[in-house]
Amino acid sequence: MKLFDTAGHAVSGANHESLAAFERAAHELRCFIGDPVASVEVALAASPEMTMAHVLKAYLHLLGTEPAGIAVARACHEAARALPANDRERGHLEAVRLLTEGRWREAGRTLEDVSVAYPRDALALQVGHQIDFFTGDSRMLRDRIARALPAWSRSIPGYHALLGMHAFGLEETGDYAQAEKQGRACVELERRDGWGWHAVAHVYEMRNRPRDGIAWMTRDSDAWSNESFFAVHNWWHLALFQLELGQVEEVLRLFDGPIYGKRSNVVLDMIDASALLWRLQLRGADVGDRWRAVADNWAPIAGAGNYAFNDMHAMMAFVGSRRTDLQQAVLEAQRAALTGLGDNADFTREVGHAATRAVHAFGAGDYAECVRLLRPIRNIANRFGGSHAQRDLIDLTLIEAAFRAGDRGLAAALAAERSAVRPESPLARLFVARASGLAKAA
Repeated sequence: MKLFDTAGHAVSGANHESLAAFERAAHELRCFIGDPVASVEVALAASPEMTMAHVLKAYLHLLGTEPAGIAVARACHEAARALPANDRERGHLEAVRLLTEGRWREAGRTLEDVSVAYPRDALALQVGHQIDFFTGDSRMLRDRIARALPAWSRSIPGYHALLGMHAFGLEETGDYAQAEKQGRACVELERRDGWGWHAVAHVYEMRNRPRDGIAWMTRDSDAWSNESFFAVHNWWHLALFQLELGQVEEVLRLFDGPIYGKRSNVVLDMIDASALLWRLQLRGADVGDRWRAVADNWAPIAGAGNYAFNDMHAMMAFVGSRRTDLQQAVLEAQRAALTGLGDNADFTREVGHAATRAVHAFGAGDYAECVRLLRPIRNIANRFGGSHAQRDLIDLTLIEAAFRAGDRGLAAALAAERSAVRPESPLARLFVARASGLAKAA
C-alpha cells in the first residue's frame, strides 16, 4: 500500500508506524525540539525499508558539522541507496551523498532542484536553508524559501517553519521590517519554533535594539528553551543584547547557566561558548577559568579540519586557555584542508585560514599581524558561513586589535564606521571615545 506524507508526497518503504515516527521527527527538526534522532530511529525500527527515514537520519548527523557525523551519514546513504526510491527521494539521496563528500554547494543546488519540483517538501527546504547558512549564501537563504511560499498555506503542517526560514533570509539580506513580521507570524502559528524566535532576535541584533531584543527573548522563554536543542544559541542571543548594554555579570550568569553550564560537547554549542567568551575578553572582562572547560571539549576535534568556521572558534578556546599545542593542531589541520577536494578547502582558503591565524596572532599579542590578516577578509567573511551577527566577531576583533596595535588612524576610522551603522550603541560610543582619547594623547 502506497503511503503519503502530510504534504501529499509518496513515501517509499513506509508503513503507518514508521511514517508517524518520521513525521514526528520532521516536526521536531522544524521546531528544534525534542529528540528527532530518537524519533527517526523509531521510524527505522518500524520499517528499515523506509528510504526517507535513512535520509533524515543522515541529515541529522550532517547539519551539526560534527566530524563523527559524516561516517553515520555515509552508512545511512549506503543503506538507503539499495532501497526503492522515487524521483524526489533520489534527489535527497544525492544531496546526502554530496554532503558526505563535503560538497556543500552542490548539495544545496541539488535540493534547490528538489524544491523547484516539489515546493511543499519541507525537509528539502529546511536542509537547503541550513546549507545556505553554512555556505554564507544570504540571498538563497531568502529566495529558496520565497519561491516555495505560494505552494503553501496555513492548512499544511509545517507552514510556520516556512515563515521562520523566510524571516531569517529576509534579515540576512537586510529587509528587517518584513523579517520581523514573518518571524512573529511564525511563532504565532507555532510558539515552539525556535528558528522563528531566533530570526526576530537577529533583527533586533542588526538594528541594535538590545532592549527590544531582551523583551522579545524573555516574553516566553519556555517556548524556545524547553527541551530544545537550539536553546543554547537563543540564550546566546539574549546574552549579546545584555553585553551590548554592558551587563557583564548577567552575561556571565547566562554563560554559567543555560549557555555552558552543562559543558556541552556539541559543536554548535561550543561555537556559541567560544564566541561569547571572546567577546567578553575583547571588552576587558575577567572570565576566570571558563576557557578551560570549553577548550577541553574542543580538544578531541582540534585536528578535524572539516569546517573552517569551527576552526576559528576552536582557536579562540585554545588561545583563551593558552593551549599552544592545540593551537598548532588547528593550524596544521587547516593546512591539510587547503589541499582537500570539498568546499571546505575554499572556505579555509578564502576566509577561514586568515581568520584563524588572526585569532592566533591576537592571542600572541601580535596585534599588527591580526589587523593585517583581518582587513582583507572582513568584507567577504560570509564565504565561510555563519550569520551577520556571528561574523561581527571579526569586526570586533579587528577594532580591538587596531587599538592595541596603536594604529590610531585605523582605530578611529573603524570606530566611526561602527558608530554610523549603530549610532545608539553604547559599545560604538565607547570605541569613539577611546579613539578620541588616543588622538588627544598623540
